[in-house]
Amino acid sequence: MSTNIKAPKKLIEVALPLDDINAAAAREKSIRHGHPSTLHLWWARRPLAAARAVLFAQMVNDPGGARGYYAGKTKAQADAEREKLFDIIRDLVKWENTSNEEVLERARAAIRQSWRETCELNKGKPGFDPDKLPAFHDPFAGGGAIPLEAQRLGLEAYASDLNPVAVLITKAMIEIPPKFAGRTPVGPVLEGEKQGRLRTDWPGATSLAEDVRRYGHWMRQEAGKRIGNLYPKVKVTAEMAERRPDLKPYAGKELTVIAWLWARTVKSPNPAFSHVDVPLVSSFVLSTKKGKEAWVHPVVEGDDYRFEVGVGKRDDLDELKRGNKLGGANFRCILSDSPIEPKYIRVEGQAGHLGAHLMAIVAEGTRERVYLSPTKEMEDIAQKAEPTWKPDVEFFEKALGFRVRNYGFRTWAELFTQRQLVALTTFSDLVTEVRTRIIEDAKATGMADDGVVGLDAGSTGATAYGDAVVVYLALAVDKLADRNSTIASWATSREHARNTFGRQAVPMTWDFAESNPFSESSGNFFGGIKSISDGLCNVEAYFIGTSAQANAGSQTITAAKVVSTDPPYYDNIGYADLSDFFYVWLRRSLKPIYPRLFATLTTPKTEELIATPGRHGSKEAAESFFMGGMTRAIHNLAEQAHPAFPVTIYYAFKQSETKEEGTGSTGWGVFLEAVLRSGFAITGTWPSRTELSRRLRGQKSNALASSIVLVCRKREASAESISRRQFQHQLREEMPEALETMIGGTSGQSPIAPVDLAQAAIGPGMAIFSKYSAVLNQDGSKMSVHDALILINRAKDEILGGIVEADTDTDTGFCVDWFAQYGWSNGPFGEADTLSRAKGTTVDGVREAGIIESGGGKVRLLKWPEYSPDWNPEKDNRTPVWEACHHLIRELDHGGESEAGALLARMPERGESIRALTYHLYTLCERKKWAEEARAYNELMTAWHAILATSYEVGHVGSQTELEL
Repeated sequence: MSTNIKAPKKLIEVALPLDDINAAAAREKSIRHGHPSTLHLWWARRPLAAARAVLFAQMVNDPGGARGYYAGKTKAQADAEREKLFDIIRDLVKWENTSNEEVLERARAAIRQSWRETCELNKGKPGFDPDKLPAFHDPFAGGGAIPLEAQRLGLEAYASDLNPVAVLITKAMIEIPPKFAGRTPVGPVLEGEKQGRLRTDWPGATSLAEDVRRYGHWMRQEAGKRIGNLYPKVKVTAEMAERRPDLKPYAGKELTVIAWLWARTVKSPNPAFSHVDVPLVSSFVLSTKKGKEAWVHPVVEGDDYRFEVGVGKRDDLDELKRGNKLGGANFRCILSDSPIEPKYIRVEGQAGHLGAHLMAIVAEGTRERVYLSPTKEMEDIAQKAEPTWKPDVEFFEKALGFRVRNYGFRTWAELFTQRQLVALTTFSDLVTEVRTRIIEDAKATGMADDGVVGLDAGSTGATAYGDAVVVYLALAVDKLADRNSTIASWATSREHARNTFGRQAVPMTWDFAESNPFSESSGNFFGGIKSISDGLCNVEAYFIGTSAQANAGSQTITAAKVVSTDPPYYDNIGYADLSDFFYVWLRRSLKPIYPRLFATLTTPKTEELIATPGRHGSKEAAESFFMGGMTRAIHNLAEQAHPAFPVTIYYAFKQSETKEEGTGSTGWGVFLEAVLRSGFAITGTWPSRTELSRRLRGQKSNALASSIVLVCRKREASAESISRRQFQHQLREEMPEALETMIGGTSGQSPIAPVDLAQAAIGPGMAIFSKYSAVLNQDGSKMSVHDALILINRAKDEILGGIVEADTDTDTGFCVDWFAQYGWSNGPFGEADTLSRAKGTTVDGVREAGIIESGGGKVRLLKWPEYSPDWNPEKDNRTPVWEACHHLIRELDHGGESEAGALLARMPERGESIRALTYHLYTLCERKKWAEEARAYNELMTAWHAILATSYEVGHVGSQTELEL
């Protein structure tokens, strides 16, 4: 950063109401109706709440900044003003306030105010116009969540990505809606909705959303005329109802099919049945809904078999759930009982011998699913379908997570049934056809005739409008493809077809659900249209947005812009390989509209910044490629980004473990190294959690924050180097205050959960490490990020241990050391006696406190469930912090935050000591890999703010913990 620029510290570099942000982000995961993400699937998209909060905190000045506009204010004044900013964030992150203009305008006003203050400090300098906010840029835009939220906060938003699918999704979110905001729909009102003609107010993108709905409905009707014969209804006969009493209400009726459930088949490996295609079924259960149980079983008749559907409870349900699968890709032949091994299936698959057998039919009943046995007629209709086109494009042989390649699948077309291909090509053709209809309708309503100049050329006339609506209709075809491939399986609990990308891979599925695009249930085409239309109503349509294809390492879009970005995560997700699933369909419909974006046969792969050994020849070469490319990309940001603002970078964890260097993942050190090599210094790290739960008892391991936000500023050009000893000294000097803020919480900020502390502590530690040009080891070599992380985490542990040591009683000191050695197990009395004397207490004294059991030459710490529920801290003459802490855990476990808060209200003076001990014990458990114990301590601190608030409601006052609120 230029030394003549005065850049006040931003809120995100000091404090955040993290608990509120994470709670909102977690809640958002359950929001589907109207969420902008429903426009199109993208992998690992950031929650809108988190993106909005980070951007706001990145742009507003911290009231307590030491070198900035607020210098000279008292701590109380700074805290009060910071609390006002926290309140804005708390309102801002709520889902119901996503489009609340009053809330958004308060946030925009705070951003404008901070910008004017910053401009005042830099009066007359280029790039500091108080009347014009800087624009925003995300160079790894992906699904577009971050630029959308920048746009919502009043910034002109720019997004770029190498992947054309990502570019198109972001165009649909931030670029197209503002071009056509506030217009009137041009499509004919749907039959039965004539009252819609009376509506005159179409704010934002609502008119565009309405036309997507209207023309999507036309496409569905037209497709039904062309291929509806391939999706016949199923008739429930009197004979069927006689055998199945549950079918009597439907006797004589024709029901719309929701899905056809298929089992993949392979020739039996038993020579006696080698002419028979036997099924590979992972589960024979169709529905697990209480009172609506349904299942299918194979009926063997000589050297043939058929499937029959049954309903009702079964004693052998667990066996049915296993299908004829023995585990992994091992199956059992239903005719001969012979094992069908994975190697055999792979060989048969690669020879093209995998088939499919109809297993069951799911139909629409009266507010229920009706499961029916398959018929030969239904199977024949499906197999007679003949597509006129198919995406015969091969996917990468060593693509991440593409297990299907092992079983003979080579092209995208092979992931669909013939009928699915017919449906997708039909809807894809209709996307092209409907464009002409939309343009003519637009002209008829008086929209400007722009001739052949379309959307890609920047027009906003009738042709461009036709292009715009067609983009969303093409996205709807992608949604149909996601629910209509042979990777989509049947969800027995919710009774619907899952989508292809339940995770970031193309796994092998043995039984699959083929949905009916003309039904009213999951997987139908118009359902996708509706979700796109609803999502479009919640984008920001009043601030300009631009999405372009660009390589992050060489793009110049970032110049003088605010930057927040979510780059690829080392080897987590193969975006390009996965997105080709959608690209092949989008290209077929949209190449005439965006010829440059869809110029290549598949998405660009060579320059994609992920560490894929299969693409680069080895793990080492892949890591080198990632390091070099990411360094160039982030250096590009460091050189171009607006100097008044920090850059925020998200990093998500794929797998994590606690080692000597702390919590991390395979690519974490490599990624941090790239950030520092690029010329950035790290001024903060914030754990961003999208999986938030107060009750963690059922989890097998501690859940890490799903991502971490790095706050970065360009390192001073004059930065010097320091020695390893000096670095360690600065850690000891500066980290205690930062850790106290994290575990104690600043004004309005909840304590950071222990499970996230290792990540959060990287911030102040790396702030020291990264502000120097180098930290030099004793031999003169530069210290690596890996070694710095080890020292930072050691310092964190020493500081936390020191806080506990200085602030606890002798009984607690004994318990901590005994716990570290024996946990909850028995240990020798002699060792306990020696340790207790060294700590200044006695075994008898600790036993009298009620926290150990002693007898028979053995000593054992009591676990919190063993503590008395009638304990009264006010009448206990010997209450170690250890005892108070575990009584609090017991109350939280049994009565929740309210009961724990009531207990804390009776011993408020112990709050800070309990908190410090809890962090220390969590760290100890993590080191020992005691997951169950660690969960209890993490849960206590995760709930701490709520417990504390409840304790005040109960009625205690005047304690030192009052400052924590």
